[in-house]
Amino acid sequence: MKTLLKNGTVINVFTGEKEKTQVLLEDGRIAGVGDYCDGDADEVEDLEGKYLCPGFIDGHIHIESSMLLPAEFARAALPHGTTAVVADPHEIANVCGEEGIRFMLAASEGLPMTVYVMIPSCVPATKFDEAGARLEAEDIRPFYAHPRVLGLGEVMSYHAAAGGDAGLLRKIHDALERGLVVNGHAPLLSGKELDRYIAAGVGDDHECSSAEEAMERIRKGQHILIREGTAARNLESLLPLFDGPFAGRCLLVTDDRHPADLVEQGHIDDIIRKAAAAGKDPVTGIRMATIQAAEYFGLRDVGAVAPGYRADLLVLEDLESVAVRDVYQAGKKVVSEGKVLPFADPVIPEELQRTVRGSFHLEELSAEDFRVRLRGRHSCRVIGMERGQLLTQEKIRELDFDKGNGIDVGRDLVKIAVIERHRHTGHIGLGFAEGTGVQCGALASSVSHDSHNLIVIGADEEDMAFAANQIRALGGGMAVVRDKKVIAQMPLPFAGLMSAGTAVETAAENARAREGVYALGVPCGRELFMAMSFLSLPVIPHLKLTTLGLVDVDRQELLPLVADN
Repeated sequence: MKTLLKNGTVINVFTGEKEKTQVLLEDGRIAGVGDYCDGDADEVEDLEGKYLCPGFIDGHIHIESSMLLPAEFARAALPHGTTAVVADPHEIANVCGEEGIRFMLAASEGLPMTVYVMIPSCVPATKFDEAGARLEAEDIRPFYAHPRVLGLGEVMSYHAAAGGDAGLLRKIHDALERGLVVNGHAPLLSGKELDRYIAAGVGDDHECSSAEEAMERIRKGQHILIREGTAARNLESLLPLFDGPFAGRCLLVTDDRHPADLVEQGHIDDIIRKAAAAGKDPVTGIRMATIQAAEYFGLRDVGAVAPGYRADLLVLEDLESVAVRDVYQAGKKVVSEGKVLPFADPVIPEELQRTVRGSFHLEELSAEDFRVRLRGRHSCRVIGMERGQLLTQEKIRELDFDKGNGIDVGRDLVKIAVIERHRHTGHIGLGFAEGTGVQCGALASSVSHDSHNLIVIGADEEDMAFAANQIRALGGGMAVVRDKKVIAQMPLPFAGLMSAGTAVETAAENARAREGVYALGVPCGRELFMAMSFLSLPVIPHLKLTTLGLVDVDRQELLPLVADN
């Protein structure tokens, strides 16, 4: 079967040129580009006035963070031109171990969007995490035989990698000796410590929050994954990378994007569109999202409109809005006029489904579990949040434990708790956060990176306990509570991370949960659930909270709440 796409303006990702020409497809591949006529094909489609470019590749994503199963994620992302993603399933691996990885591989098999996989490197991320599993080099080694596995997922324990940790270096070596990619994750790392980290074999980073930080890494040989997700929005700061000698070393990624944003704003197309609106060449963005991603990950037959390449193609209405009309995957149209054509979900083995659905192990909680055992006034360490960033600061604030047990909404100081939910340990880390905007009630979630224990923020211990118990009853999810009444909730039965609903249903639930926090006094437009989920991740500077207590990320040590001495 031969299909001729004629009169479209082809984006040449090798040169950046735009040329009106013909593209012939045969057996899922591009047979030729140039002087072809209607008689050369069985089917002909006239793309007059339209642009033709390769399908977009998200170079780093956690599908679990979309809260959608892979098939539903594909239904949400395909209309935005995403024909492939490079997924790191470390969210579900931290909950369910090897079975979680097997679940994601099975759940993404045969989709009309190719799901490549990076095998999680840090389960758990640090010694301060209590995850549902621990994966060593010998546990993950067999996964490299899978045809969709491209390498080792983000090396989050950058202190361990730079410091020569034998177990982590063994994982890196296993990937490198197979000629595979090793992803990085090292926010603010610089100088000699960055040198040691890169020398360990780490090839890229997606945690850069400034152009200067990214440029240092590019000069030292790394690729930069420009991230624009839901919580971490780094595109604006990294726009200088679209120019000069840096653009050719960059990819576009979303990392973590909630379903409401995915459905309403888009995916990789949204990043290219925003960059174009800021004055950057959309063709540069397209190159980052196609051939540069493909070549970095060693995908030799995707990412270009050229002879021999797989026919993963997009028909765009224009370049400024990056409006996707049609999508082809391996030469077959899978999106027509912006609508996804029907496809069957993969068959997931029942035993994997049972494991993933039965991931919540926690006793019922009471308000007493959320009380700090202190009296009087104390100078305490408080997690200072920065809007639009995953970075947090250590603040020293005087708290009155005889009044509100330290909570002071007048100063935007509320309580935060991280509760172990995998192994019935009973461990609860308690602390305080500044900058949430919460004035009353509580919100709770089983999405708390990367161990995904139960995390709660609140201005009232009774509401905190009520919200936590609501998540326990759901077997995972999100909830907003005020006066011991549920304002909004979102069940996430698959590992406490993913919904059983469709993309549209999940996006609507996600939007209601996000908007529910406004009833707690949070300013409209603030996406607190995603920001909250990273307060427990002790590999992003500077101060975080795990089930074991406050963690100084820079020094990798536990800190007491009280800073009087």
